[in-house]
Amino acid sequence: MANDILLAGIDTAAITMTWAMTELAKNPRVMKKVQSEIRNHMGNKSMISLDDTDQLSYLKMVIKETWRLHPPAPLLSPREVVSEFEINGYTIQPKTRLHVNVWAIGRDPNTWKDPKEFLPERFMDSDIDAKGQNFELLPFGGGRRICPAIYMGTTMVEFGLANMLYNFDWKLPEGMVVEDIDMEECPGLTVSKKSELLLVPVKYLDH
Repeated sequence: MANDILLAGIDTAAITMTWAMTELAKNPRVMKKVQSEIRNHMGNKSMISLDDTDQLSYLKMVIKETWRLHPPAPLLSPREVVSEFEINGYTIQPKTRLHVNVWAIGRDPNTWKDPKEFLPERFMDSDIDAKGQNFELLPFGGGRRICPAIYMGTTMVEFGLANMLYNFDWKLPEGMVVEDIDMEECPGLTVSKKSELLLVPVKYLDH
């Protein structure tokens, strides 16, 4: 069980960080804003601590927006109906197996304005979080079957992204422009980026 939690947390965290860096590379405005937040908060400190990540509100918005557009697991683990209920005119019988499509929920135009746009600011002054209490955003599921690696995975993503964005500027390879970034997904139980993300790290020398 412990190994399952560890592996699940590592795999999905890596997928989230890859998609986050992809979206940031495609959106230089957001990249600049989140790096400014991190670097202004850090001052001259050489290493980011977990306490520091708690103060990085815009970084947390970037991660939420990444989970909205690119949930690591597009379908939650199947659920079995316990008692009959009705939804949208359909009566769902007990013993029915349900699959919740969180990928579609995150892109639903009835829930999200401009759902295809990467806009972390949509979470500003919003109570929506990813802890399973808000059905608009369910990257870890919810209820008693919520992903047990939620806190480890969240910590790894916040800490990993904060360090990468603090210590390096990220450029596209020579001759490549933003429009060349491939956003195709690789289908499966988890949805990773089909092609590798190619970015050039440039050491941030102001600290």
